[in-house]
Order: sequence, then structure tokens, then C-alpha cells
Amino acid sequence: MTETLTFSAEARTRVGKGAARAARRAGTVPAVVYGANKDPLPITINPIALGIEIRKPGFFATLYDIDCDGNKERVLCRDLQLHPVTDVPMHADFLRVTESTRLNIDIAVLFENEEESPGLKGGGVLNIVRHSVEVMCRAGAIPDAIVIDLTGREVGDSIHISEVNLPDGVQPTIDDRDFTIATIAAPTVAIEEEVVEGEEGEEGEEGVEGTEGDEEGTEGGESSDNDDDS
Repeated sequence: MTETLTFSAEARTRVGKGAARAARRAGTVPAVVYGANKDPLPITINPIALGIEIRKPGFFATLYDIDCDGNKERVLCRDLQLHPVTDVPMHADFLRVTESTRLNIDIAVLFENEEESPGLKGGGVLNIVRHSVEVMCRAGAIPDAIVIDLTGREVGDSIHISEVNLPDGVQPTIDDRDFTIATIAAPTVAIEEEVVEGEEGEEGEEGVEGTEGDEEGTEGGESSDNDDDS
């Protein structure tokens, strides 16, 4: 795990919608720290620091320290409200955790060694069924990502959760079936394009035949006009 980032915070003396609006007018983000059998702690956070973090992959799976008046607490963001137009953070909920706290958490799925997959090198397509997997683990053992090695994978292969080497103490929350994470699919788009091109060629030939028939009809009309003149 990377070094834990610290958010500097200030305690709020007032709570409620009016207090939250006042905090935002003052240029801060209202938030609350809760859990661990302690009273909720209303705080405000710098919007720039929070805005940078929420745009990073895995924000909701990353542990942070909140330093409020010199008192540090390890937390995990469990809820975030964004402005519907600007996407500026409006409010955040942080859960207090310890190293042994058990969590259900979504972990991003990453793929490596795509160039070592015969199926992908041959034109196959990586069809990602799940971009993240919910797992249960301790707060002190949250994996950065679930990494899947594509070496040797062929077209038609399916990658199931049972094939993934998860770290010790990390297990999927779905345990009643061996669900699919990704497949190596045939390049169907290329095949469809070839079929479409073939159909267009046939339509073009039919159009040419119709034109020839029109020309024959025109020639017959000209002959009839000549007969009338005579």
C-alpha cells in the first residue's frame, strides 16, 4: 500500500443543512466522521485537496488520515455528494477504521500482459464483464487492485473469479457461484463489416441490371415513335 494521505480538517460547531450551506459559502466542504462506537464528528475539509483525490482511481478503496485540531483518525470515504452540474464535492461521509476492521469494498480489476495473449494478438477482443469486484477484507489489507494476467489466453477463454489469485484474507463477497470477470471474444465486428460489404456489392449489381432494362425500354419507345411518323 502507498503512504496514507492526510486531510487537514476543522471541527464544525453547527450541524444541519444551514450549517452545511454556510460551510460551502466559506469555501470548504462539510463532512462527518463516524463509526468505531464514537460520536459523529462534523468537520470541514479543503475542497481542492478532496477534489484531487476523488478523481484518482480507487478513491473509495483508499485509506486516509483526517487531522482535526491535532487529532488524527484513520478513515475510509463511504459516501460522497457532488454538485449535479459542476461535480464539485458538496459533502462527504468518512468511516473510522482500524487495521482489523472488516470491510466490504469494491476493488478495481486491472489486466496485464495483453501482448502475451495469442487470442488478443490474433485480433480477439477483451470483453470486460466486471471492472471491479466487491471483496471482504481487513482495512489494513485492502489490495490496490485485482490484477489478471492474460498470458496464454486464447479466443473463447473465460476468466472466472476462481482463477484469480487474491491476497491472503481477501475474499469475494459473492461466494455462491464462480462468476465471470472477462472473456476473450472473436473479432465479430470485422466479420460483420465483411458481410455488409458483400451485401452492398450484390445490391450494386442489381442496380446495374435495372438500368440496362430501362435502357432497353427506352430503345423500344424510340422505335414506336418512328413507326408513328411513318
